[in-house]
Amino acid sequence: MNLEKQYEKMGISPEVYSFCENIWESLKARFDKIDETAEYNQLKVLQGMRDCHVSEACLYPSSGYGYNDIGRDTLEAVYARVFGTEDALVRPLIACGTHALSIALSGNLRPGDELLCPAGKPYDTLEEVIGIRPSVGSLAEYGVTYRQVDLLPDGDFDYENIKKAINEKTKLAAIQRSKGYQTRPSFSVESIGRLIAFIKEIKPDIIVMVDNCYGEFTERTEPSEVGADMIVGSLIKNPGGGLAPIGGYIAGTKECVERAAVRLTTPGLGKEVGASIGVNKDFFQGFFLAPVVSAAALKGAIFAANIYERLGFDVIPDGTEERHDIIQAVTFGKPEGVIAFCQGIQNAAPVDSFVSCEPWDMPGYDSKVIMAAGAFVQGSSIELSADGPIKEPYAVYFQGGITTWHAKFGIMNSLQKIVEAGLVAKESLK
Repeated sequence: MNLEKQYEKMGISPEVYSFCENIWESLKARFDKIDETAEYNQLKVLQGMRDCHVSEACLYPSSGYGYNDIGRDTLEAVYARVFGTEDALVRPLIACGTHALSIALSGNLRPGDELLCPAGKPYDTLEEVIGIRPSVGSLAEYGVTYRQVDLLPDGDFDYENIKKAINEKTKLAAIQRSKGYQTRPSFSVESIGRLIAFIKEIKPDIIVMVDNCYGEFTERTEPSEVGADMIVGSLIKNPGGGLAPIGGYIAGTKECVERAAVRLTTPGLGKEVGASIGVNKDFFQGFFLAPVVSAAALKGAIFAANIYERLGFDVIPDGTEERHDIIQAVTFGKPEGVIAFCQGIQNAAPVDSFVSCEPWDMPGYDSKVIMAAGAFVQGSSIELSADGPIKEPYAVYFQGGITTWHAKFGIMNSLQKIVEAGLVAKESLK
């Protein structure tokens, strides 16, 4: 059976297959460059593991208090070495990316301090952490104030108003690398470095934290290498390589990481406690695979951009732009497009492919959200997934695919469902 027949057996029509295959072939030179970055980052991770003397003993679990957990401590040394930081906190006790960010913020801010977001609105789930939307236990309840500077219309930083916003109370500046549920560009490490330098020139003692979710290993450098005091992320995204079952990380200066650690555990104990409870092997192996897995997700995102751009939909980034994270936004302008796209991704999943996903009132969001994620790890967005809020401008956010071929099929299947829903005419595929 040839390849086209196998896709047809999987539900892909000849029209969709031919349209998509022509686009895929046109992208192969670009995919080669992504593989070069993956090779560079793979060597960087391997070097970190060799330098830190990862041993078989590091893969064994610990229990109880977790005192002297050699695997946990070595893993954190590897993260610090690879990301170019003084220290790192990498724990299964961190429930998700939002939890990691909340720990980093609450650990490093005190009553009377002010948090600045110089790159516009943070991700939806951080609104309640900060207190933009009132919530029990928010930073606002503890006397931390908040200031935000929106991006300029062209998506660049508003340096003039950032300078005005920084004052004697400004303690921490939080930069979100990825777009979140916004149709803005994601930021390159280079542009983040320029912003950090600008902020530090105005007030050198400001702590700069970068929400690094979805961005790890998409470039050859990380924000921690261009001046960030902390970078924060989730292990069920890029750095977990599709194997980590839970967890998050905070990498940065020793002082910032220790403050976060005592917020995660308790003052006086910090990083010394916290059993690895059997996840060390998955954490190490996932991090080892992360550069290649992230490359597969990047290829899928670029493939999606070129397909939907060709069909006349607004896409961010566009089909030719450089990539700084694994997320691809496609704006349909109507809820039916978002729903059909997500249902195509769900149908392409290895787990729960038979489930029809629907919008629901998901905790932490201010509107209904639809999520497609038939994943081996619940909610893992390094695995093939798509989601979006059911509100204007009705954009869907696609990411993941731990193999290139699964990412490819997922996008083809999303288009198949879009065609079947009558949102794209078959004639458009010629």
